[in-house]
Amino acid sequence: MNKLIIINYINKLTKNDIITYCQKSSIPITEDELDIIYYYIKNKHKEFLNGYDKQILEEIKYKVKSATYNKILELYNKYKDKL
Repeated sequence: MNKLIIINYINKLTKNDIITYCQKSSIPITEDELDIIYYYIKNKHKEFLNGYDKQILEEIKYKVKSATYNKILELYNKYKDKL
């Protein structure tokens, strides 16, 4: 059930939603990082939700700044049990 709710949310997600979340959470991201994060959320979410999360996180690791990646990991660890 949680996966269905997540997929429905992702389908409606916009880049502006990510920007707003980052601003509210004091997470600085560049335009390039925004594009990368948005791409992975919109295009790789099914793989992520079906057990390829570690592989996708490893891909992202080398595409964003280390501070951004650390925040992604922090959020992943906080919410992974809800998947």
